[in-house]
Amino acid sequence: MSSVVPHSSENDIERLEALCERLAGFGADVSLEWVDGFLTALAASRRAIALDEALPAMFDDAFARAFADPADAAQATATAQARFDVLKGQLDPEALLDGPDTLRIAPLMLSYDDDARREVVEAGHMSAEEAEELLQTGALWAEGFRAAIEAFAADWPEASTDDEEDAWFDDCLMRVMALMLSPADLTTYAAEHYPGETLSRDELIDDACFGVQDLRVYWLDHAPKPETRRVEPTPGRNDLCPCGSGKKFKKCHGAG
Repeated sequence: MSSVVPHSSENDIERLEALCERLAGFGADVSLEWVDGFLTALAASRRAIALDEALPAMFDDAFARAFADPADAAQATATAQARFDVLKGQLDPEALLDGPDTLRIAPLMLSYDDDARREVVEAGHMSAEEAEELLQTGALWAEGFRAAIEAFAADWPEASTDDEEDAWFDDCLMRVMALMLSPADLTTYAAEHYPGETLSRDELIDDACFGVQDLRVYWLDHAPKPETRRVEPTPGRNDLCPCGSGKKFKKCHGAG
């Protein structure tokens, strides 16, 4: 039986959005959707990455400048941590294994349709061609996901497509990256990977989310191996001390 899927409250999402807006005012090129994609990749990674380690990679020095006051910084960190904890709960490995056909991830994405794109064009922010190519639901989220992979490349080693499991890993990752494709390129991708099917944008997003869940499960069997600890043998009491003093071990570091 799968566990209850955690979700962020409306208040938590509003606080995270306010955090992103404040950071944007300090030069960080981020948005709520981008940050959510970045945090999702961290939660899906093969290594447990702490938020304190991730913040500089996400926001460069903008976070420290935007939240210079320690109390303010602690509150901002707690806001980001709350969303990160929810994502880690949604990607809980045991729950994913118990319910492999259950979609647990609920990404934070702006929904774009023709009317929304038309409003942007009429406001003079971009041309109709730019809006059609750039304003696609899930594209910013996927960009944030990719940014996290690039920032923590050692935790996302390239898979070999010669191996069946690694080819599956590559396919899962491509489902996410496909959300950044232009409409024309996405049509080509969908025809190749979903022959005979006509998937909507929402269905492709769901498939990308299933891909993220599969990636989290993949890492269970491909976690980084712990470093082998070398334990030097203890010299005998009458052996020369390994410190190089020329004395017997019992007369030097073995004394006591």
